[in-house]
Amino acid sequence: MLLCPPGVYRAEGDTALLADVMDRGGFALGRRVLDVGTGSGALAVAAARAGAATVTAVDLSWRSVAATWFNGRLHGTVVSVRRGDLFAAVAGRRFDLVIANPPYVPAETAVLPRHRKARCWDAGPDGRTVLDRICAGVTDVLAPGGDVLLVHSAVCNAEVTLGALERVGLTSQVLARVTVPFGPVMQARVAMLESRGLIVPGQRVEELVVVGGTWQ
Repeated sequence: MLLCPPGVYRAEGDTALLADVMDRGGFALGRRVLDVGTGSGALAVAAARAGAATVTAVDLSWRSVAATWFNGRLHGTVVSVRRGDLFAAVAGRRFDLVIANPPYVPAETAVLPRHRKARCWDAGPDGRTVLDRICAGVTDVLAPGGDVLLVHSAVCNAEVTLGALERVGLTSQVLARVTVPFGPVMQARVAMLESRGLIVPGQRVEELVVVGGTWQ
C-alpha cells in the first residue's frame, strides 16, 4: 500500500502496466533511474525494488514530493525526491532510465491546472502537452545507451509519441498494449472526445500503451 493524500495521483492500471514492463524487461536493474511526475512515488518505489542502482523522483507538487519521500521509506527503499518542473530539478545530471506516467487526458482548454487534482490528468486539448515536453527534453537527462519508458492512452496517439522520440534521436517502439474501460474522468468527457474525433461514437474503452525509446 502507498500513502496517497488528497490531491496526489493514486496509482492505477497505467502505473501497473508501466511497472510490469520495467520489471519484466529488466530496465531498472543496476541503473540510475529518474521518475518524472512521480505522484505518490509508485513507479519510483517499483524501480528501487526492481534493482535500480539509484532512484530520483521529481514532481511539481509539494504534496507528491512529501508522499513519495514517505512511501519510499515505508517500503524500505532509497528514493531521492526533488521538487521541480519535469527535468529542471535534475539539470546537469544523466540517467540510464527515465520513466513517466504523465497527465494525458484531453481537456477543455490548453491551460494546465496548478492547484486542483485535475493537474494529475489534464493535458491540453489533445492530451499531449506534458507528453510532448518530455519527449522533446528527455535527451537533456538521458545517458548514452539509456532508455525512456512512457505510458499513456492511445487516445493521445502512440504514433505521435514514437515520432517525437525519433526526432530527438531515439529508436522507439510500443512495448505493451492493454484495453481497459474508461475511468471516471474519461467517461465524463465522452461528448467532448467524440466531438473532437479523438474517439469513435459509442466508444467506452481505451487502449493503454507503453512506449519505449533507446538513445544509441
